Amino acid sequence: MMEFIKNSAFFGAMISLIAYEIGLILKKKFKMAIFNPLLISIICVIGVLLIFHIDYNDYNEGGKYISYLLTPATVCLAVPLYEQIHLLKKNLKAVAAGIISGTLAGLCSILFMSKLFGFNHQEYVTMLPKSITTAIGMGVSEELGGIVTITVAVIIITGVLGNMIAEVVYKIAKIEEPIARGLGLGTSAHAIGTAKAMELGPVEGAMSSLAIAVAGLLTVVGASVFAGMM
Repeated sequence: MMEFIKNSAFFGAMISLIAYEIGLILKKKFKMAIFNPLLISIICVIGVLLIFHIDYNDYNEGGKYISYLLTPATVCLAVPLYEQIHLLKKNLKAVAAGIISGTLAGLCSILFMSKLFGFNHQEYVTMLPKSITTAIGMGVSEELGGIVTITVAVIIITGVLGNMIAEVVYKIAKIEEPIARGLGLGTSAHAIGTAKAMELGPVEGAMSSLAIAVAGLLTVVGASVFAGMM
């Protein structure tokens, strides 16, 4: 069995897809935020690797093929934005203000919390890229001297939490404007948040897609500035 796993080119991809499908089934059955498909799939995959003592590198031999799809999938997010381009032109100032303020709020909150909990400089810069997509966040963390592996974990956790609590937050805050909902998810919870935005509606998905790219660029610049504040 173990030899099959080690020699299989698609075991990692297969177990990942099965775990995600389990998450989708649980989400559909219980209709609760805690049964987020991404969260369930992460728990299932970790459980399988631990129970059967499967080395991560063996798992990733197949799992990496799913990762290859990340870049084209991200590029495809431009499609819903193009379909809603008239809304972007009509609300350009509001969109720009929303993304800029969201990015600054994220960076300021990390600065405040890092000082509150007594983080050192390395730990602080590790957390700065938490709200941007993994590909950009890894580069920012490495450039600033952070711990890249922890940055990746923090980015994933941020995205999953944003995906889970978005609807609850919007209900409590009574945010009903589709553009605002989309910008909020894209700016704070990157691609995983955008997946949720697309569930909410086409306008939310389009605005969230835009927010990922712009917030990523702003964070690259902003993180360099904020890194010198602690």
